Amino acid sequence: MYVYVLKSENDGRMYVGMSANAYKRLSEHNAGRTKSTKGYRPWKLIHLEEYPTRSKARAREKYLKTGYGKQWLKNKYKGPIAQLVRAPDS
Repeated sequence: MYVYVLKSENDGRMYVGMSANAYKRLSEHNAGRTKSTKGYRPWKLIHLEEYPTRSKARAREKYLKTGYGKQWLKNKYKGPIAQLVRAPDS
């Protein structure tokens, strides 16, 4: 299970989510299939963490959505958007 962070190329906002397939989920966000992110497309995957269980991933996702988690992300990913996470070579 993965916890991922997306950054909008449109306005720089970040979105934290959880999925078994983060790259497929990124495609869904960019296709406009997620109501909460549809208006801020396109998105880039900037951070990805893998967890052995859904419950551990959910706990990390919840942390990253807190004030402390958001501040950690802002500090870590200051500045212009870069292609920081790449899909594995197929």
